[in-house]
Amino acid sequence: MSLYGTMRTGVSGMNAQANRLSTVGDNIANASTAGYKKSSTQFSSMILPSSEGSYNSGGVNTTVRYSINDQGAFSYTTSSTDLAIDGEGFFIVAGADGTDYLTRAGNFEVQEDGTLQNSAGFTLMGYPYKANEDPTIVINGFEGLTEINVTSGGMTATPSTEGLVAGNLPAKEAIGFTKSSSLVAYDSQGNGRLLNLTYEKMNDNEWELTIDFTDSGTPPVTTNLSTTTLTFDAQGKLTAPTAPITTTAIPSTSLGGAELGALDIDLSKLSQLGADYSITGNINGQGASAVDKVEISKDGVVSILYKNGQSVPTYRIAMANVQSPNNLRPLAGNVYSQSNDSGVVVMGYAGSVGYGDILSGALEDSNVDIAEELTTMIESQRSYTANSKVFQTGSELLEVLVNLKR
Repeated sequence: MSLYGTMRTGVSGMNAQANRLSTVGDNIANASTAGYKKSSTQFSSMILPSSEGSYNSGGVNTTVRYSINDQGAFSYTTSSTDLAIDGEGFFIVAGADGTDYLTRAGNFEVQEDGTLQNSAGFTLMGYPYKANEDPTIVINGFEGLTEINVTSGGMTATPSTEGLVAGNLPAKEAIGFTKSSSLVAYDSQGNGRLLNLTYEKMNDNEWELTIDFTDSGTPPVTTNLSTTTLTFDAQGKLTAPTAPITTTAIPSTSLGGAELGALDIDLSKLSQLGADYSITGNINGQGASAVDKVEISKDGVVSILYKNGQSVPTYRIAMANVQSPNNLRPLAGNVYSQSNDSGVVVMGYAGSVGYGDILSGALEDSNVDIAEELTTMIESQRSYTANSKVFQTGSELLEVLVNLKR
C-alpha cells in the first residue's frame, strides 16, 4: 500500500464531498427560484490495479445529475402572464444574443416594448396566430418563432362586414305604414356609423326595406345603401329574399378618409304576424380601442383583450421537449440547451401529446426539498471530516517513515 496513494484517496474523498456540498449550496440558494430543478452529486469508485500482497487505493469520482423532469408544486398569482406547465415540455425563450433556450421558469412580465420577459431577462417565443387556424410548426427546429408582443397591435378597430336583423313587422297595420330602426356599423377606422332601416308596408304580405346612411356634413347628405322587397306567406314567414342582402359600400370620399364596406345582412329571422312592431339586430365589428389586458389559454393561445371587450387571438406559445430532459445542459438564468445525450429538440403545442397544459396565473415552484438538502449537507460534512482524517493519518505515517532515517 502506498502512503501517497492513501493521501490521494483522502483528497479525492474531500473533493467529492466538496462537489456534493456545492450542489447542495446551489439547491438551497435556489429553493425559491421559479422553475428551478435541483441537482445532486453521484459517486463512483476509482479502482487501481493491486497485487495479492498489497492494495493500491484509488478514490472516488463524481458526476452531477439533474432532476429536470421532476415537476415542482404550483404557486398561484394574480398575474395572467405568470405561466406554469402542468406536465411535460418547456417554454422556448430567447436570450439577449438571439439564441433560443428551453426553460420552465414562467415568471413573465410585460416589458415597455410589449414583449414578455422572465426574471432572468429571457423573452418568451411563439408563433403568430389567427383564430381557429394553427400556425405551421417546424417540428425539429426553432425556425419561424417570433417574440410574443402583447402591445404590438396598439389600438385596434375591426370594420363591419355582416349583420343580422330579427323581429316582427305588424301584419294588422294598413298599407303605407312606416317604421324605422337604427343599427351601428363600424368603418375601416373604427368610427361608428348609424344606419337607418325603414320598413314600409306596400301591400298585404309585402314590405319594402330601405337602408340608408346620413353623413355629418353641411348640409347632411343621405345615401341609399339598399332597397329590398320583403314578402311573407300566409303564415307570416319570410319567403323573399332567401339569402342575406348586401348593402352598397361607402367610399372614403364620403367618410372623411375612412371606408364603410359592403355589409351582408341576414333577414331570415323576420316575421309578419299580428303583433306589434318589434325589431332587433346586430352588426359585427368593433370601434377603435386600446389594449386592456392579456389572456392565455391552457393550450397556449395568447389573446389580447381591448377595452371595448374585443378579444383578439394573436400568438400561440411554442413548447419543446427532448427524449431525455435530465441530460439537457443547464445554463445561467435557469435555462437549458440541447446536449449530445439529451436527444434532439421536438416542437409542439400545449395540450397535445407529449406536452402539458399551460396554467396562466401560476408559477412552478423549485423542486428542492430543504430538509433533504440539509440532511445531505450534514452527511457531506461528516464524510469530508472522515476523509480529512484519512489524509491526516497518511501524512503522519509518512512523517514516521521519513524520521526512521534520523
